[in-house]
Amino acid sequence: MRAGLFWLNDRQWARIEPHLPRGLTGPDRDDDRRIVSGIIHMLQSGARWRDCPREYGPYTTIYNRFNRWAKRGRWCAIFEALAKPGE
Repeated sequence: MRAGLFWLNDRQWARIEPHLPRGLTGPDRDDDRRIVSGIIHMLQSGARWRDCPREYGPYTTIYNRFNRWAKRGRWCAIFEALAKPGE
């Protein structure tokens, strides 16, 4: 794993996993944890989607997932779960 990349830890993942969509039709999604980690990394860095580190997967996948979920309002619950004080 390259230094400087953001990866959701087990505790963070446990908080947001219940907010991810389930039972959708269509092809299986890529590794959600890797993709969501990549999205958070890109939002933190402010870089262009095209410059997404390849460890997170294709930048088009990262951008498309962010964009689709933003249009459906999914990020609000995910970010609220991440920002919630430790329990």
